[in-house]
Amino acid sequence: KGYLTNFMVLRAFKKVFHKPAYVAIGTMTSLTAFVFAVWLPNIGLVVDVLFSSGSLSERFGLPLSLLGSISTNFSIISEFYIIATAVLFGMNLAMIIYFFKRRSVGFSRVGATTGLAGTASGALGIGCVACGSGPILITAILVSVGAGTLTQFLPFKGQEFSVAGIIFLTASIYLTARQIESPAVCKF
Repeated sequence: KGYLTNFMVLRAFKKVFHKPAYVAIGTMTSLTAFVFAVWLPNIGLVVDVLFSSGSLSERFGLPLSLLGSISTNFSIISEFYIIATAVLFGMNLAMIIYFFKRRSVGFSRVGATTGLAGTASGALGIGCVACGSGPILITAILVSVGAGTLTQFLPFKGQEFSVAGIIFLTASIYLTARQIESPAVCKF
């Protein structure tokens, strides 16, 4: 049965990513997530520069050059988490859109919930162990409730959120692929 399920999942990937529109959705979403994750440590600077009164090349030059900071501002593990989360997020969104367009009724709440959980935990886990920023979003949320140092007591200093995000996104992609390939019939 496992072989058949894996074959169904591969068939679902082929159905979705054979269509250029879904490849574009996945690619654009992945790139947007990647850019956001890389800019996040310097988001104040990026916003200030983008909305400054300088020339167009000045306003976009620095933010674009900051994309190269992934190799200098992040550890290798953080780079992997950022890239993996961005790619999985793009794939997940493209597959969910495909699924909802094909079956607007009777969708799986489990798959939708897992997709939301994966997206949220993947976003919360973005951070940098090398510079000590840890998971930036979760730290900001915890600081606002007075628990900012809690992530420092975790074994991997909050990188657990990145791993959880990757696991949830992978599970969401798998469940969505199974839903794409499952017959649209009532199970009762």
